Amino acid sequence: MNKGELVDQVAQRTTATKKQVDAVITATIEAVMDAVSSGDKVTLVGFGTFEARKRQKREGRNPKTNEKMIIPETTVPAFSAGKLFKEKVASVNSSSSSEEE
Repeated sequence: MNKGELVDQVAQRTTATKKQVDAVITATIEAVMDAVSSGDKVTLVGFGTFEARKRQKREGRNPKTNEKMIIPETTVPAFSAGKLFKEKVASVNSSSSSEEE
């Protein structure tokens, strides 16, 4: 599902127009990115948590030359799914795998 399809789904489930839904989704994504990039956690109960995580510097290899190199420490965005989200995905996957048997 891409953003356009998400906008369509939300618009169908609400009384809002696609234009209004697109504006709200865009603003939500921007707010999450701003918060995480400034070091805050964003927790949506039941859905999950967005946060910044530090990756330690480590040794890697250049795949072309096989030469050793140091990959510097960096901060990356991370998402941890919430309990309800995990349970929903697990129940859908377990019921579809049992149908295949």
